[in-house]
Amino acid sequence: MNRIKFFITLIIFLSILMTACLPSPSNGGGKRTITVYAFSVMKESLEKEIYPAFKEKWRKEHGEEIEFTSSFAGSETVVNQIQQGVPAQIAILSIERDVTRLIQSGHVPSDWYVTAQKGIVNKTPFVILVRKGNPKGIQDFPDLAKEGVKVIHPDPVSSGGAQWSILAIYGSELLKSEKAGAKDEAKALETLKGIWKNVVSTPGSAREARTQFETGFGDALITYELEGLLMKQANAPIEVIIPKSTIFSEHPVAIVDKNVKADERPVIEAFRNYLWTDEAQKIFVKYHFRSVTNDKLNENNPEFAKIELPFTVQQFGGWDKAYPDVIEKIFRDQVQKK
Repeated sequence: MNRIKFFITLIIFLSILMTACLPSPSNGGGKRTITVYAFSVMKESLEKEIYPAFKEKWRKEHGEEIEFTSSFAGSETVVNQIQQGVPAQIAILSIERDVTRLIQSGHVPSDWYVTAQKGIVNKTPFVILVRKGNPKGIQDFPDLAKEGVKVIHPDPVSSGGAQWSILAIYGSELLKSEKAGAKDEAKALETLKGIWKNVVSTPGSAREARTQFETGFGDALITYELEGLLMKQANAPIEVIIPKSTIFSEHPVAIVDKNVKADERPVIEAFRNYLWTDEAQKIFVKYHFRSVTNDKLNENNPEFAKIELPFTVQQFGGWDKAYPDVIEKIFRDQVQKK
């Protein structure tokens, strides 16, 4: 009899244990938390409108409350934090190379993207911000190499935006010279060297660089177009200078699989997929990112500049080539070290 009681008790215990391990129901009226780590300039669009819109959508469809926990920093810093163990479930990064780093460390699977946009959620061109009235007469990247121009430029070690900026400067000179008859790598290198000699501060992220520029330090800042438009919207005394040729930065989102439990995956995937919906893309356009799914949405933002000679990282063969060939061999070894 005691043996029978023991087995009955064991069966009940195992049943309770198995029930506790089952995934939570999607419509049980509970609460979930999504942890997002993102590069710095994503802050406004996510916290002010993307998160609230998704919360409402999930509440209506599943009867659950969603809470978001966020952290914002330079893209390279975000990756370092994730590799060191922070509990990020979603990573929104400035450059695709940073996703590659997370794949290499086992945090993100190699088949990480699920959309026709190959994981890219929004984009924006790189521009130059100057003081009201443009006292230094800046019209294009080479003007930043003039004597007496003080340039603020984020640090390429911690900031994806800084790496985009280097590609924008170098690539614009290559493309302009190519259109004029022959690609001039020597001129592109000299332009990059001249500008870097005028860099007086290298903050850790694009947002930190903008904040420093807002305090009145420096004559010019190379940054995402959306940063200039947000500053103009706030009536900051600045002007946005559109280079003749510049790069469009493209920003990927990836699920950090290593930090996602089985019962969390449905809501994490739903949030990631939501970022490509028209609703979310309209919000990005409102906050001056360009849509990657619908060019008609971009027409709704009259502030967007027309770029005469635009290009993407594909001009360099993608990030697998752009990083070693330009960021390392040209910028690090021939510009920064000298």
